[in-house]
Amino acid sequence: MAAKRILLLAGDYAEDYETMVPFQTLLAVGHTVHAVCPDKKAGDQVKTAIHDFEGAQTYSEKPGHNFTLNATFSEVKAEDYDALVIPGGRAPEYLRLNPKVLDLVRHFFSANKPVAAVCHGAQILAAAGVLQGRKCSAYPACGPEVREAGGDYADIPVDQAVTQGNLVTAPAWPAHPAWMGQFLKLLGTQITL
Repeated sequence: MAAKRILLLAGDYAEDYETMVPFQTLLAVGHTVHAVCPDKKAGDQVKTAIHDFEGAQTYSEKPGHNFTLNATFSEVKAEDYDALVIPGGRAPEYLRLNPKVLDLVRHFFSANKPVAAVCHGAQILAAAGVLQGRKCSAYPACGPEVREAGGDYADIPVDQAVTQGNLVTAPAWPAHPAWMGQFLKLLGTQITL
């Protein structure tokens, strides 16, 4: 398996686990991962948030870690990457307002490259107009956005993921084993013990 070049869209108040875990997992298996955020450069940090499920009507939010970006957003060219990761959290509500972010996302779909989105990452997919006729899971509060964008919202357990074509999605960080496992399969990553 040849190592892949993967772009990870980070942003302030992205969900901590949904940013750190895929970043570290993909590095651990030998891929190159460039974490970027609009208006920031390599070495800058974004604040993350930890979302938990503690019995309230929605998730709770606690401060996460500062996550250091390792690439500069303004220098990114989508054609240089083999795949895209979109973490959830509150960052997608901001990131989806950036036309270059939406153009990046559209490139991965038009080129049929693997895309992994989790939780509120579906907000970016909806804004980019790439969900028409696609099965997509997300945090349940994003279900209406998936449907309004023409997607087929997959209401699956919080620890599961769904793949359709080049898109792997999951409701939240408890799905990391399923979500990352399905994404690695799309990437052609083979792990032997």
